[in-house]
Amino acid sequence: MAVMSMDLPKPERRWLFLEPSRTVAELAIWPLTQQLLQRAPMGDGHPVMVLPGFMAGDSSTGFMRRFLTSRGYETRPWELGRNLGPSSIGREGELLARRLEDIYRDHGKEKVSLVGWSLGGVLAREVAKQLPDMVRQVVTLGSPFAGVPETSHAWPLFKLMSGNETKTQDFTDLVAQLAVAPSVPTTSIYTKTDGVVHWSSSINEEEPHTDNIEVRTAHCALGFNAPTLYAVADRLAQPEDEWRPFHREGWRAFVYPSSGH
Repeated sequence: MAVMSMDLPKPERRWLFLEPSRTVAELAIWPLTQQLLQRAPMGDGHPVMVLPGFMAGDSSTGFMRRFLTSRGYETRPWELGRNLGPSSIGREGELLARRLEDIYRDHGKEKVSLVGWSLGGVLAREVAKQLPDMVRQVVTLGSPFAGVPETSHAWPLFKLMSGNETKTQDFTDLVAQLAVAPSVPTTSIYTKTDGVVHWSSSINEEEPHTDNIEVRTAHCALGFNAPTLYAVADRLAQPEDEWRPFHREGWRAFVYPSSGH
């Protein structure tokens, strides 16, 4: 059962202060993690759109997109500039919806998987609700969809950048529906040492088509953390009509904590 949003605390400040050093450390060991990533399953070539986090653009998802391309996917950036929240995707999300439609049509109306980092994952879930017939599945990385915005350490900056947008009824209505998962298979990858959003705001309610996978890394390192990318590849490799939750047998039990929250 999901944690009630009003009970969600903010991430511990120690994890926030350690975000830069932990992120640099992940980048430093990137070459050493390739052995694990070589064990990731190959894909079937279907299109995948990768959405960046708050204040980030497509350059931030370069590691992830190159990795997914190496696994055989038709990986595409979102091409909507810096992610500034709802203002980046149009008042009704029409810019993101149009981008999804373009990729869908470019690939012969083949369903598109969406991988979103942080705020990008929140937006991916919402466009999947809007256009479920075009979306194969959604994978989010450290995305705060189950809490209230004020629990995130990024909220003050988001509020400043958004101006009066956060005071509108439309924004209030949007926040109220975020925790509802799309109708397509939806996986949340999260870390309990997240210094930006509290991990419990990234937990899907348990349903037949949802899953939660814990990894051990920093929020800002999720896009190039080897266990995270392996889990993304594992999810994307699921046959379209035979999706199943992530398994932790064998060596995975040493890398991925149990699914109990």
